Amino acid sequence: MNTVKIARIEETPLDLDAHMRAVESPAYGAVTTFVGRVRDNDPDARTGVVGLEYSAHPDAEQTLARIAAEAGGEAGAVVAVSHRVGHLEVGDAAVVIAVASEHRAEAFEVCRAVIETIKTDLPVWKRQLEADGTTAWKGIGS
Repeated sequence: MNTVKIARIEETPLDLDAHMRAVESPAYGAVTTFVGRVRDNDPDARTGVVGLEYSAHPDAEQTLARIAAEAGGEAGAVVAVSHRVGHLEVGDAAVVIAVASEHRAEAFEVCRAVIETIKTDLPVWKRQLEADGTTAWKGIGS
């Protein structure tokens, strides 16, 4: 069984419903989702955050597929995950994850494993844009 239904680096807005449809199956009783959005603040920012600019390594999509496969494989779950690149405004979705499994515990566990591994392993960098014109680059693990 293919445990990864979607693993994409996208330049266009992410669609949560498309991710949920991708993992839909009568075999699964649990579906969890995670949406990571651009917020208007950051503990390290001197002023409000007005946007983010994401950049990705050319191998990022392959890495994302590996992350999804490793997280979903042992649990028997299916995963759909996408990460945005380019300029995002406050409120835009930067990451969308949908996970389906037979039981809720596995769905929650896999969803959390995917986002935590994205934060440490995915070669995507963000440039944070603040209201006063200040910018800050943040890389893997930040």
